[in-house]
Amino acid sequence: MIEIPSDLHPDLVPLAFLLGNWTGAGVAEFEGQDKCNFGQEVTFTHDGRDFLEYVSHSWELDAEGKKVRPLETETGYWRIDSDRKVEVVMIRDQGIAEVWYGELAEKKPQIDLATDAVARTAAAGEYSGGKRLYGYVNGDLMWVGEKATPEVPLRPYMSAHLKKVVDPKEWAKDVVDLPDDGIAFFR
Repeated sequence: MIEIPSDLHPDLVPLAFLLGNWTGAGVAEFEGQDKCNFGQEVTFTHDGRDFLEYVSHSWELDAEGKKVRPLETETGYWRIDSDRKVEVVMIRDQGIAEVWYGELAEKKPQIDLATDAVARTAAAGEYSGGKRLYGYVNGDLMWVGEKATPEVPLRPYMSAHLKKVVDPKEWAKDVVDLPDDGIAFFR
């Protein structure tokens, strides 16, 4: 279920499905790099202004699903206008800054984005642009990313399936009249 916080800026209501903490796993593979499974934590928050704050941390997983090493960190800001056009400004820990434009699909929680501008530091790897598709499917957040370099044309490189993380304090606040000793509840 998608909840719309009462203090969410009205312009952001179409993006309310993104709000919250998400965690899951995916697969990364790109020419010149080893294929790997990765874990990911994503957070979309708001503070009442007309943007969502986005933070993503990912890490490589071993065959048993344990963290091996950090993979990528991204942070940014998402906006949407009255025509359902979405704009994202994103910074990656690898020394890349991006401006993304796209749109929210009509009558479904799906966002298609493509890079409009890319800036790289001298230490950043080769990268010339990308595309992403985000979708809210059966309560889960799924995404697939494509990227291009001067040598490699645009192609898929990462995808993930994320589940919403629910803080027990959130659902416990709706439970009233719990006994103080915790045992009487089960009698």
